[in-house]
Amino acid sequence: PFSGSLCWGQREESRTLNKELLLCLWPLIFVLLVLCSVLLYFKVSLMDPGFVKPEEEVKIPGDIKLRRCGYCLVKQPMRAKHCQLCQHCVRRYDHHCPWLENCVGERNHPLFIVYLSVQLVVLLWGGHVAWSGLYFEQSQKWLQHNIFLLVSFLLIFIFTIVVLLLLVSHLYLISCNTTTWEFMSHHRISYLRHSELENPFDQGIILNLWRFFCSRHLTAWENIYFHRNSEPV
Repeated sequence: PFSGSLCWGQREESRTLNKELLLCLWPLIFVLLVLCSVLLYFKVSLMDPGFVKPEEEVKIPGDIKLRRCGYCLVKQPMRAKHCQLCQHCVRRYDHHCPWLENCVGERNHPLFIVYLSVQLVVLLWGGHVAWSGLYFEQSQKWLQHNIFLLVSFLLIFIFTIVVLLLLVSHLYLISCNTTTWEFMSHHRISYLRHSELENPFDQGIILNLWRFFCSRHLTAWENIYFHRNSEPV
């Protein structure tokens, strides 16, 4: 009996130590997530989103006629668009993000999704901390004691909704292999208006996600476009 109670006491002590260790680690993990979010922000905002360079023209097959940009005079690969704020044509242009002060294009779009995901986790965590710090009582001084946490929670709640909607909408578009620009301006984009398919780049959810997150090379969208349009319906 004595040895049994001793083992039980050791297990309880071990559980207590594990809980204390976790309580010490949570703030560290939160700080690391915030730091990761900041680093991702600067990485996405400073990296090349996929600017089209003149030397890339020779890599495009000669039998494919490309539109020449009226602003920077380079031949635009399919799905590229000129951004007047960045003064460059961007491959697989999605949108120009005012928060990043940079375009979101083929090169930095996957990292942009990672940034949004980490940012969402940080906001949810921060919202939980702010909410758990509030205490509710019927007192005239309640607002005075809780005003900072209450305002923090409301701001975090608003930003969480914005980031969540942005992340969900982007994941939906990625699963369809389309971009924000193509989704919003489908009727004005010539290669979409003249296509026999509603979305000539859609290759199924799994392949779309695989190409987006795992492909390390720039995609020749012209090849996919003409191959998909030549397939028998």
